[in-house]
Amino acid sequence: MTQPTRPSTGTSAPDSPAPRSLAPGTIAAATYDAPVSEDSQPAISARHPGPAKLPRKILVLGATSGIAEATCRLWAAEGHHLFLVARNSDKLAMVAADLRTRGAGSVDTAVADLDDTAKHPDLLAHAVNSLTGLDIAYLTHGVLGDQAAAEQDFGHAAQILHTNFTAPVSMLTWLANFCVQRHSGTLAVISSVAGDRGRKSNYLYGASKAGLSAFLGGLRNRVDREGVKVLTIKPGPVKTAMTSRMPGNAKFADVDAVAQAIVDAVSKRRDTLYVPFQWQPIMFVIRNIPEGIFKKLNL
Repeated sequence: MTQPTRPSTGTSAPDSPAPRSLAPGTIAAATYDAPVSEDSQPAISARHPGPAKLPRKILVLGATSGIAEATCRLWAAEGHHLFLVARNSDKLAMVAADLRTRGAGSVDTAVADLDDTAKHPDLLAHAVNSLTGLDIAYLTHGVLGDQAAAEQDFGHAAQILHTNFTAPVSMLTWLANFCVQRHSGTLAVISSVAGDRGRKSNYLYGASKAGLSAFLGGLRNRVDREGVKVLTIKPGPVKTAMTSRMPGNAKFADVDAVAQAIVDAVSKRRDTLYVPFQWQPIMFVIRNIPEGIFKKLNL
C-alpha cells in the first residue's frame, strides 16, 4: 500500500479527496486503503522530526455522554479525526466546537437517534465515508433507566433493553462486518460492572449490560482472528450528569481518570477493562457469593 506523502517545508498539504457516496446499507470496505500500522512507518530522522503516531479515524456513537466527551478531549489533543453522533443537536455542536479548539485533526457530526436501528446502515456508511476509513469505533450509547418503573411497566423495561442491548448489537454487527472486510479496526464499547451479576437495585440495567458483555465476548471470539480488536469497557459508577442523582455520587470515579484508562486500553489493544481497576476484584467476589446467601443481600 502506498504510504502518504509528507508535504515539504513551506508547502501546504494537498486537499483531502471528497468523501464518496455510499448506497444505503452498503459496507464499503473495499473503497478505502487499510490504515497503515505504526510498525510499518518509516523511521523519522532527526533532521525531519514528525509525529510518532498517525492520526486515527474515530467514530463516536453517543458522543455527548460524560465519558465520551472526556475520552474525545484526550483524542482531540492527540490530533485524531473524529466523527461524532448524538441525538441532542445543540449539545453535539458544543462538544464538536470544544474538540476543534483542543486540536482535533477534524471533527464532523451527525444528529441521530441511535435507538432507530432501521437507520443504522445509512448512518454508519455516511460516518465511515466522511472519515474515509475507520480505525476506532467507540460506542457509549446507553441509559440507566428507572428500575422501579421497569418493575411495574414492561414498556419501560423493554426500552432499557432496546437502548442498551438491541441498538448496540445492530451497530456493532454492521461495524464488525466492515472491519472484518478490512482486517483491521478496534470496537471499543461501554458495558458495565452491573452486568457481572444481577442485583435487585438495578437488574434491568444489569441484564442489558450482561447481554451486551456476552455479545462482545462472542464477537471478539469471531473477529479477533480477522485482525479486529473488541474492547469491553466495564466502568463502575462514574461521576457524570447521568449519575448526578444517584446517592453517594460524590464518591464515584473521576470521569477524566476513567477516560484516560479507556484511551490507554484502546492503545494497548486490551480485551477487557474494569475501570477503576478495583472493580475487577470486587466483582470477582460478588460473582462468587453463593446464591443462597446472595439472594438475601441488599445490593
